[in-house]
Amino acid sequence: MTTETHDTAAPRETPDWAWHLGVAGFAAVWWLVYRQLIPFSEWVTAFFPVERHSHTGEAIAFFVYDVPKVMLLLALIVFAMGVVRSFFSPEKTRALLSGKREGAGNVMSAGLGILTPFCSCSAVPLFIGFVSAGVPLGVTFSFLIAAPMVNEVALVLLFGLVGWKVAVTYLVFGLAIAIVAGFVIGKLRLEGWLQDWVRDIHSGANAPVAGEDEKLTMVERYKLGLEAVREIFARVWIWIVAGIAMGALIHGYVPEDLMARIMGADAWWSVPAAVVIGIPMYTNAAGVIPIVEALLGKGAALGTVLAFMMSVIALSLPEMIILKQVLTLRLIAVFVGVVASGILAVGFLFNLIF
Repeated sequence: MTTETHDTAAPRETPDWAWHLGVAGFAAVWWLVYRQLIPFSEWVTAFFPVERHSHTGEAIAFFVYDVPKVMLLLALIVFAMGVVRSFFSPEKTRALLSGKREGAGNVMSAGLGILTPFCSCSAVPLFIGFVSAGVPLGVTFSFLIAAPMVNEVALVLLFGLVGWKVAVTYLVFGLAIAIVAGFVIGKLRLEGWLQDWVRDIHSGANAPVAGEDEKLTMVERYKLGLEAVREIFARVWIWIVAGIAMGALIHGYVPEDLMARIMGADAWWSVPAAVVIGIPMYTNAAGVIPIVEALLGKGAALGTVLAFMMSVIALSLPEMIILKQVLTLRLIAVFVGVVASGILAVGFLFNLIF
């Protein structure tokens, strides 16, 4: 009888205080490790049979320093935002946006996009859900633009890698592009350019309003944060390593005068060239920001680099392929044209100011 009772007993739950203590301990360890990244990178680079300040030495040091730095930043912010996101389900987000008019709706949807760390392709299913629920088309486009381009991962990594001024500037102008582009698309009244099945749903949308989410304890929110870290790391780690590797090659081997010529402020064609180069690429903020850091270190103009980054994140070719299931080619062309125009304006403006 004793054995049966032991076998069927439920496993003991970890007490809440242990979770709180564990999160506090994680934050302390994170800070200690983060402060040791520079000496760690120098220590590892010293093991390679290369001159420290040679091209290869610079590339190795850049890679060894940036990989753990980006991973640490990503783990911290994704965990924190996973907890925050537990207060905002997709149903609740859709309920907030449905019924909102252009203008206020564009601002609200762009702001909600910051709280959703999706790549451009991951944001498309929510975009479809919003359209199906009767959310105005321009409002949904503001979300579609802001979600991949102006999310917390991009902002935190920009802050950690190139400073708070660039991060805040990117936030302001990224939101401006999302709001204005969505507003313009909404005013064009292009609902007729949706695919037939989506247009039928949109015109007769009568989506039910989701009820209040079940109340979660703080420990349950911690678990959701950990699950977000696991899921997002599984999705983006390869892009992070690839982006940092490319950034390391640029940092170590690409001549500064070449980068200044291609992406310098004096070359009027550099901004549109950066946008054209960026659109066919596919990565996310975590993958492209190390490349941005390396380009800026080589003397590339801030506006040109930001235009490149925005086009990579917000106008990727795989996103267009997925959107083709929802939008006609004419509407996709309008979307690309309006967003690209905003990105070009930001690039030229930054190069003029800075």
